[in-house]
Amino acid sequence: MSEKNKIGAKVKLIRETRKLSVEDVSERTNLSVELIESIENGSLVPSLTPLIKIARVLSVRLGTFMDDDENLGPVVTRAQEKTEVTRFSGRGNAVNSDLDFYTLAHNKAGRHMDPFVIDIFPKSEEEVKLSTHEGEEFIYVLEGEIEILYGKDKYELKAGDSIYYESIVAHHLHSHGSEKAKILAVIYTPA
Repeated sequence: MSEKNKIGAKVKLIRETRKLSVEDVSERTNLSVELIESIENGSLVPSLTPLIKIARVLSVRLGTFMDDDENLGPVVTRAQEKTEVTRFSGRGNAVNSDLDFYTLAHNKAGRHMDPFVIDIFPKSEEEVKLSTHEGEEFIYVLEGEIEILYGKDKYELKAGDSIYYESIVAHHLHSHGSEKAKILAVIYTPA
């Protein structure tokens, strides 16, 4: 399995458990068969929008693709514990990561929110693709600076700043300038 996309095998397993073909998922998500296959085989770093669409069709939370065994009690994540990283891109057909996600609620059963610490790498020269999906997002900047494109607006945030927005509005976030940024993000996607 590719280091670029550790969640592809989980997507495929859940899809097959639901007895859906790649074509079924493609039709229900309006994503190409090729994109879904590329996500499943780990040959590209996926962006969040297609994964959220696939999660909805498979009736799972986005975080399910990153979880192993589910825990019914509270989940504590210690600062010194190394957490699994999941890489995402804000571009089509990306082979490098733009966003490294570290989950803070790994394996928490029945959760309605997905909290992450995310390392955001400097924006490449490639055109960014705005994302749109149901739900809400809360972003708090821990280090560096980020820029958020939200509809027709642009927001620049520095360490200590935060933003809360509806995810249905087309949006994209990336580091502002040439330095990496780090954020705390809480993503809610309705089931």
